[in-house]
Amino acid sequence: MTDGRACPSPTGDRHRGRAVALGVLVALIGGCAVGPSFVRPAPPNVTTYTAEGTAPNLVPGASEPSQRLLTGQAIPAAWWRLFRSPALDTVVRQALSASPTISAAKARLAQAQQLVAQARGAYYPQIDAGASAERLKGPPIALGIRPNHNLPTFNLYSVGTIASFDPDVFGLTARQVEKRAAQAETRVYQLAAAQLAVSGNAVTAAITAASLRSQIHAAEALVAADRNTLALVREKFAVGKVARTHPLAAEFQLSNDRALLPPLRQRLAAAEDALATLVGELPAQWTPPALTLADFTLPTKLPVSLPSALVRHRPDILAAQARLHASSAAVGVADARMYPDFRLSASFGTAALAATSLGEGANLVWTLASGLTAPIFHGGSLRAQKRAAVAQFHATLAIYRQTVLVSFQQVADVLRALGHDAELVNAARHALDASRSTLSLQRLRYRAGKTSRLRLLAAERRYQEARLRYIQAKGNRYLDSAQLFVALGGGGWVNPTRCTECSVPSGATGNGNRSYSATPGPEYRHESMNR
Repeated sequence: MTDGRACPSPTGDRHRGRAVALGVLVALIGGCAVGPSFVRPAPPNVTTYTAEGTAPNLVPGASEPSQRLLTGQAIPAAWWRLFRSPALDTVVRQALSASPTISAAKARLAQAQQLVAQARGAYYPQIDAGASAERLKGPPIALGIRPNHNLPTFNLYSVGTIASFDPDVFGLTARQVEKRAAQAETRVYQLAAAQLAVSGNAVTAAITAASLRSQIHAAEALVAADRNTLALVREKFAVGKVARTHPLAAEFQLSNDRALLPPLRQRLAAAEDALATLVGELPAQWTPPALTLADFTLPTKLPVSLPSALVRHRPDILAAQARLHASSAAVGVADARMYPDFRLSASFGTAALAATSLGEGANLVWTLASGLTAPIFHGGSLRAQKRAAVAQFHATLAIYRQTVLVSFQQVADVLRALGHDAELVNAARHALDASRSTLSLQRLRYRAGKTSRLRLLAAERRYQEARLRYIQAKGNRYLDSAQLFVALGGGGWVNPTRCTECSVPSGATGNGNRSYSATPGPEYRHESMNR
């Protein structure tokens, strides 16, 4: 007698059982990742770098080249070529190829990529081979030896393989891989930052050395004018035409101007030594090119990225963002450790009392096992671990925000400096032109016998002073133009491991493993940290 319900057939039960088992297996293998999902921080909601909101005036006048900001345009990867100096290009290429700083950054990137590959290995079963030989005493019933009052002593040999697999049910492995990948991405941006720093420092050192050489030439001409003035004043004093104070004043001026040369020469030597270090050479074994400011062309068009794009371009900001991503994944790792851990294992082999019998079919042994470990009580350590990871994330977020603030400050400072440089070079050029005109006039008057030689020498000295100040102002303009490109992140950030325009060898990517280019990673939602 039945209750009117259809009884399932044995065949249907088997199919449904297989489907359920398959579903459980897929769920165990696929799993789901607990913890927060990363969303990269939004860029600052500003449209300008300075409070004034307008571009600085970069038109100095006085026959000086004008500069123009090209907002929203990309910076070339080899941005130093905008100075149109083949010698500078050669120096920067050598620095990028031979710098120990860049070599170290590449090695750290290769290490981080291998750690990612190591973490990814947990996605797959672990299979090991094993063999053993033991001397035992006891009743090995499974091997056909019947126990008696005198337990036998025997040898036991075994050979086989052992496989184990931990299904990533709650995403512990996924979060660990995500953390390692974010750390590798940090290394990518640190490599880009190293390339930018080396190229920027090389350009700065080269321009500084060129400016100092020009300043030294002007200072030497100034000292030569002082010597001529002193000689003339001494002649006049010898015949009683001037008082004793005149040669004393001339001697003071000569000594004062001579004091300009040692600091300039010291700064030049330091710049040349720094350049040698940047190209990976010892200062005693490498001679830098003797560049002057005449070997450079001032870039008249300055590409400037939008403020909203700066956070996607500067390597140090991107590195801080990648570290923030790694901190987020660390929270997920700590969260996943609070959930059960599953393990599947199997072994297959052969065991025998004699090594010669290991290959016999009757001695085959195998095992299948599954296990579950669930945390119940750890003295609060797991929750403390997660709270520590959350605190670390908030610290990393604060560092990221500080990095963004400093980056915007640097760009704003350089933009203002360029405006002030234009004003300074304008004034220095006017002073130079005026002193040159005065000197020309004094020369004409001297030839016509209408002025003294002393007045002519004084005019020449004022011209050399104006020339020295003009060279300093012009050098600052070149330096700040280079600093703008560096502050904006340069152009090689797109793929620092393949900066083909820079002639830099590709970064190591391991043995066929994933290569990490400077592209935004997965996103992270900050508010999820407050759950």
